[in-house]
Amino acid sequence: MYIYIGADYLINEDDIVGVFDIETTTVSAVTRDYLTAAQKNGRIRDVSSEIPKTFVICKNDGGFTVYLSQYSTATINRRRILGSKSRKAEN
Repeated sequence: MYIYIGADYLINEDDIVGVFDIETTTVSAVTRDYLTAAQKNGRIRDVSSEIPKTFVICKNDGGFTVYLSQYSTATINRRRILGSKSRKAEN
């Protein structure tokens, strides 16, 4: 199942490591350091057309990619849940 996260980006649900609210998680120095390192290593993709509300960490062949999305964590997680339900209904 693929999930739309903004700016014509679809990500595979199986690749998602975590969906995080930017406002609440960047209070932590550890999170800020992680995002700074990801940016320095070219692993951040801004797929938001507005101010980002969420960052989504996805695994890939070379490690991890961080996507910045304008959608809330609730919206992205709801899309994951709805996708899982529709997959179960198909089986």
